[in-house]
Amino acid sequence: MGCAPPRSLSMVTNVKTQDGYNLSMQRIPEGRIGGNISGNKKQPVLIQHGVLVDGMTWLLNSPQQNLPIILADNGFDVWLANTRGTRFCRHHVSLHPSQPEFWDWSWDELVSYDLPAVFDFVFNHTAQKIHYIGHSLGTLIGLASFSEGHQEDQLKSAAFLSPIAYLTHMKTALGVVAARAFVGEITTLFGVAEFNPKGQQASIFLKALCNYPGVDCYDLVTAITGKNCCLNASTVDLFLQNEPQSTATKNMVHLAQTVRDGVIAKYNYGRPDYNLMHYGEARPPIYNISNIPKDLPILISYGGQDALSDVEDVGQLLDNLKYHDVNKLSIQYIKDYAHADFIMGVNAKDIVYNQVVSFFKNQQ
Repeated sequence: MGCAPPRSLSMVTNVKTQDGYNLSMQRIPEGRIGGNISGNKKQPVLIQHGVLVDGMTWLLNSPQQNLPIILADNGFDVWLANTRGTRFCRHHVSLHPSQPEFWDWSWDELVSYDLPAVFDFVFNHTAQKIHYIGHSLGTLIGLASFSEGHQEDQLKSAAFLSPIAYLTHMKTALGVVAARAFVGEITTLFGVAEFNPKGQQASIFLKALCNYPGVDCYDLVTAITGKNCCLNASTVDLFLQNEPQSTATKNMVHLAQTVRDGVIAKYNYGRPDYNLMHYGEARPPIYNISNIPKDLPILISYGGQDALSDVEDVGQLLDNLKYHDVNKLSIQYIKDYAHADFIMGVNAKDIVYNQVVSFFKNQQ
């Protein structure tokens, strides 16, 4: 870990989803000396990670550039979410990770089950509305969930860092090739429903992608995220030691559908009759981002070099929010930032995290 864990860091292990998964969270209820606010004045902040990582990624950077610690030092009660399938969330009431059924989910289930479960847990323990932070996939499931009104009564504000919603203009060569390759039959190709980036089948798949023309995997972080300007080298080393984490192959297929189809929609089962069986209609329903409450305070921070959260795609997201209350929508554009800078940047505190802290404090 990039720094010693905060003394107040604790593990919460009994967060139950309605479909039977047991999720774990990390909590930092107090900051370092001088950063504490007593009693019920502490506002809860829930931080949601992206795909193929988990909540501990946020703690890899040094304390001075570490978003959860910075928030705790500023008097917030910080909760780190971990999605199903990651290292701390591999338990279910009746299923085992060795069973394909354990992995029968996509980011739809993160929207419908995981996020509501952690929101309910934090809300019930703090009795206060929650500030939400999402990065990468954490932004997508937040946007989709809030558009369906799942957390409307529990949500105080939302900060979306390096948002992914529309992915049509994604410029990372590895990502584009992967999006073409991740089709519904890929679970048969792998023979497993778990996509474990450290596993043999996924390694073979990744090596095959890296042999495609125009794909350079010498620097894997750059190949996936774009040219990051400001990464902390020691943090990247720790990141590669601690991550990546498993996810469902079905989840990767769903993300690939989002890239190919150019819409934010539920999982496409590939046949009208299958979709009809699941949704009551031949095509997967769309998540209507414009349904997000127009008075919800939102901060969107994105980078000009981000190959996953491309500027044009962020522009389409912002177009969906064009009727949002103008005084409730804050936008930050960072010309030199790419996807990983938002988590592992040496200057993330000054450029991004201070903005997030100020944004949340303005909502109190």
